[in-house]
Amino acid sequence: MTYHQLTREERYFISTRLRSGASMRMIAREMGRSASTISREVARNATRHDGAYRPSKAQQYAQARRRRCRRWSLFNADDWAYIHALLRKKWSPEQIAGALRMRSELAISYRTIYRHILRDRRLGGTLWRHTRIMSKFARKRYRSIDHRGVMPGKRHISERPREVESRQRIGHWEGDTVIGSDKHHCVLTLVERKTGMAIVKKLTSRSMAEVNEAAIMAISEHRQRFKTITFDNGTEFHDYQVIEQTHPVKCYFATPYHSWERGSNENFNGLLRQYFPKGMCMSKITQADCDEVARQLNMRPRKRLGFKSPHWAYHHG
Repeated sequence: MTYHQLTREERYFISTRLRSGASMRMIAREMGRSASTISREVARNATRHDGAYRPSKAQQYAQARRRRCRRWSLFNADDWAYIHALLRKKWSPEQIAGALRMRSELAISYRTIYRHILRDRRLGGTLWRHTRIMSKFARKRYRSIDHRGVMPGKRHISERPREVESRQRIGHWEGDTVIGSDKHHCVLTLVERKTGMAIVKKLTSRSMAEVNEAAIMAISEHRQRFKTITFDNGTEFHDYQVIEQTHPVKCYFATPYHSWERGSNENFNGLLRQYFPKGMCMSKITQADCDEVARQLNMRPRKRLGFKSPHWAYHHG
């Protein structure tokens, strides 16, 4: 005999007969069902906290279970292998879902991918290691004194042209350094505000001379694509006049401890930490390594770009 899912009405009938003291075998006989079907229904869909069988809850549990089964059965082993490959490239679940949907390759929710990652982790898998791990937010020291050196004459971020805020034109960048565990070797990161296109330059020391040399080289490589740079307040940027004298670029500085004023750069540095995690010594990192990491990050799809990549937006925007 073909098995059919129990209906809502049948669940109410089961509940009514159980309360009247009927046995499961008797209920099964009255419904034309097998006794195992009734016993399985009561065992699987009883209310979690007290074990009682309530038809409305039983219906909810059964529907949720069917949805989960349908969701997992929609995607085959090849689909998941493709998603795993993108996760290992450090794409986020939202980037994967958005890009695959945009390309009409696979209609999958990023929530489904997150659930898959959690399930994989419970089973001992390592997919979660390729996702971005958010560190604890540092306490913002709003009323603290900035001890990183004070230099008069720096242009404050509030002096930037309005077009910088609107992100309508390419050419406005944000800059910062990301330092390694030895406090010497680090990288300079430059991120274009409109497209998210990023440049990563290796530094052997966090000095003004090295920062200027790397920044000037980056600007030279991109020619007319630099109009302004908004830096962090680190002392390594205090010789910014050298950059301005070499290229027609104006430099601005964010308010101390207001990292959100350089949100594009801060977000990119968080992504970069997936490749160069905190506590890692950067002495062995080469410029070729930096170029490859920047290439991978620039090729990732971004939600705010309609799941196009920063590379595409920078060269076609």
